Amino acid sequence: MAETGDWVTPRLYGKPWFEKPPLFYWSAAVCFKLLGVSEAAARLPSAISALLATLALAWLTLRLYGAETARWLLLLLPTTVGMIGFSHAAATDMPFSGMLTIAMVCAAVVVGLTRNENSPILARTPWLALILFGFFLGSAVLAKGPAAIILSSGAVFFWALFTKRWRDAFRLFHPAAIAAFCVTALPWYTLCAHRNPDFFRIFIIEHNFKRFLTPEFQHFQPFWFYGAVVTIALLPWTALALWSLVVGSVQFTRLKHISPNSLFFLSWVLFCLGFFTISRSKLPGYILPAIPAMVVLMIHSRFALVSGRTKSLSIALFVSSLFFACCFAILEYLAPHVSQVNMNFGIATGVVLGALSAANFLLGAGVSFSLKGAFGRGLAVCCVVPILLAVSNIDKLLPSFFRYDPSGRALFEELQRRAVPTRELVAVRPFNRGLRFSLSFYLRQEIDESDRRHPGEGYVLTGTKYFKSQVGSDFTFEEVPFDWEKTGYFLYKVQPQSAAGRPSGGKPQ
Repeated sequence: MAETGDWVTPRLYGKPWFEKPPLFYWSAAVCFKLLGVSEAAARLPSAISALLATLALAWLTLRLYGAETARWLLLLLPTTVGMIGFSHAAATDMPFSGMLTIAMVCAAVVVGLTRNENSPILARTPWLALILFGFFLGSAVLAKGPAAIILSSGAVFFWALFTKRWRDAFRLFHPAAIAAFCVTALPWYTLCAHRNPDFFRIFIIEHNFKRFLTPEFQHFQPFWFYGAVVTIALLPWTALALWSLVVGSVQFTRLKHISPNSLFFLSWVLFCLGFFTISRSKLPGYILPAIPAMVVLMIHSRFALVSGRTKSLSIALFVSSLFFACCFAILEYLAPHVSQVNMNFGIATGVVLGALSAANFLLGAGVSFSLKGAFGRGLAVCCVVPILLAVSNIDKLLPSFFRYDPSGRALFEELQRRAVPTRELVAVRPFNRGLRFSLSFYLRQEIDESDRRHPGEGYVLTGTKYFKSQVGSDFTFEEVPFDWEKTGYFLYKVQPQSAAGRPSGGKPQ
């Protein structure tokens, strides 16, 4: 888009690509225009989306639950594994989640959750909230598709069902909100469908209905898959989340009552989890929109339910800290045996587990000393420091978890160092799909795949050595010096027998 000026039809190396709508592509193209083509520019739209969603949600929690809850949301939400990971990813998940989160914040205002005793008896029409709701819901539809409408309407429907506040819920159908949504979302869908007759069939039927109803895209997972994803996504605060779930369930069983505010977030979480659990295709990023609402409930429980339960919360956090510390000790003992793939594996894993342990310990200590005022709060705030230190060193830590660089950067640098003419480069199947797209990004051209027995003339990347019997008699090949220890790939120059006459440059493998 940045190079051609065609901002309507998404293309992958010149061919129409309708897997996702264009919001992320637009944002990345603008960043490329302003900052140049780079990793940081590609990831910036996700980071901005995460920041905006966090600030919007903090504002809502300030209005609903007070300043203390809002401050803790600003600390704990950005330091969860889910938010850290997806806010660094050049993908559509975080822009979708961010726009949907802001739309839900606006919906909470429209349905009256932010009203209090100081609000006028005759409620005025929240024009700004209605327009912003339509705009951000339309932006979410531009980020990933009609799932935004389903998730937002489903959450509000069940909130209205349990609170009996149907009149408030129907305010979201105000003409101002509908107009803002249509002005935001419909122009691109209309233009793209007009220019590309196959758009609705490919995008709506194949990448929405078939993706949800069938395992055609090979993302099938067991029904408990998202339980494991949530457990990891909420790290390092999973213990706090589990404590909130247990204590909140006990209190609901006793009181048989949930406030409309908390029920709004609970409906948001449960509908998102339930909707994607019944889907035949499951990927971790699908439930990212539920994570912000989970963290709100988790932090609200910390203050609303902690009375008389400070000890149980501290114990839960200390047990979590001890668990990660034990994992650290076991791993360091076993590291010489399990880190043969990468000698820094044990060190990197130790740093991560140490950060998780320290974060839970500091938060638990802060809760224990909460009665001591500023000292306890200051100690608790320090819980994010180990996480921030680990994230600031992520570039040094991540390579230690892989034998070869999975990002494609090391492979690109080696190709550049060897001055390989990339226009003549092909990859031999099977070649990792993610690595192929990453390498294509760095090379700024598509890397073709070919059959192993008929690779064609040029330079061939392969994960295993070639042998004479594996190549047709019409070809000769020679191995090009290449850093296999760094990249995990071999490089061969392949020529037709008619062009080479005989095997060039030494004997074949």
